[in-house]
Amino acid sequence: MRVGLITADPEHPLLAAATALLTPRHQVVRLGAGEEGHGRDRAVPPPDVCLLKARTPRALALAARLEERGVPVINSSAATARCQDRVEMAELARAAGLPFARTTFVPTLGRLAAAGEPATPLVIKSRHSRRHDLVARADSARHLRQLAADWPEEPVVVQEFTANSGWDRKLWVVDGRLFAALRGSELAPGGRGPTRPLPLDELPAGWAEYALAVGEVFGLEVYGVDLLDAGAGRPVIVDVNAFPGIRGQAGAPEALAALALRAAAREPEAQRQAQA
Repeated sequence: MRVGLITADPEHPLLAAATALLTPRHQVVRLGAGEEGHGRDRAVPPPDVCLLKARTPRALALAARLEERGVPVINSSAATARCQDRVEMAELARAAGLPFARTTFVPTLGRLAAAGEPATPLVIKSRHSRRHDLVARADSARHLRQLAADWPEEPVVVQEFTANSGWDRKLWVVDGRLFAALRGSELAPGGRGPTRPLPLDELPAGWAEYALAVGEVFGLEVYGVDLLDAGAGRPVIVDVNAFPGIRGQAGAPEALAALALRAAAREPEAQRQAQA
């Protein structure tokens, strides 16, 4: 069986560990332009299944071409794209009844700064989720002006800051299997802190169900959910990530490898439908 990886970092611990589990019997290859058996390179056989870790436009386009040929892609290009636009993310989550933070789109930070002093501390994020995007807390118009100077044309979303302990609850799901950790918030005064274990039985009631529901709503099989405890175990979802970097979670590579093989076993039917 041939497993394709669309990623900028095939040595990422999760992918490397899953590859080690698969390679005794299967071939794992990193895919790039010209390697998917498309167009002039159609003689190159496509993979039996593909893991979409990258989120760039080029990566999404490659995944979409594979899907057109009937190759199962985890996560699908459409599901991955839904997690790149934080406006669409919030609308979809809130429409489904998930406790997602109220999110407002602002075309540029300059407009927000011109509105004067914010009534409450704000969390400012780039509208489009990507590597090295903007995620910052702003408590004053002065801080907003500083951000606007550094990111003059950046479309952003705004959320009211949720008072919390300073620890993000990171929940990850791989094929319906839940993993969890605590991570010091990047919005805390000292910046992003360490990651600590979080046993699943220490999650407040209902949190696991919310995390699993995210997969159904967004059409994701491998994903992460960032939550805050707003007090008394009340959850606030602040982000959803397609195929995140799940590090140090025992059982996650095994779950990913098993998912890839099971998805590949569905390939013949998917190809017949694509060719019909």
